[in-house]
Amino acid sequence: MSTGKNTKSYETPNHPYQGERIAREGDLLGRYGLKTKEELWRAQSELRSFRREARRLLGDAQGDIDEAGEAGADFLNRLRRLGILNDSDDISEILSLDVTDLLERRLQTVAYRKGLGNTPKQARQFITHGHVTVEGARTTVPSKKVEVDEESTVSFEENSPLADELHPERAEGQE
Repeated sequence: MSTGKNTKSYETPNHPYQGERIAREGDLLGRYGLKTKEELWRAQSELRSFRREARRLLGDAQGDIDEAGEAGADFLNRLRRLGILNDSDDISEILSLDVTDLLERRLQTVAYRKGLGNTPKQARQFITHGHVTVEGARTTVPSKKVEVDEESTVSFEENSPLADELHPERAEGQE
């Protein structure tokens, strides 16, 4: 057994079999085209860390939302850039976020919502095969978080066969 650093960046559920949780996870996997539950657990762990940071900031400010917002300005700005929070949201809104708020910001979901794929899974395939660019740079990572100002630059790579609107894999009326 190795004595190296634990590099797992997500937590698995405490109980291996809970029918309701498994059904909920299966629904999210299908709706967002995730390949494995590990991807969902990573997003849940990331959300947990956001909430933990918000609670820490609120605790340090002894519940004063404005003071906590000033102390965590960089943290809040990062979440706003990613489109997880609106400009008008304060730090207490982080505690009410859902895992779907994070899943909506994945490149895979953004590409599907823009019509680059007929399904989330097809959008994922186009990304992993190198057909999709963000700000002109080819990106092959479906889990990449897309910032709000990058969203309009998500498109097919210009040399990709899929850039041709008549390509058979493209649905009617796609960009």
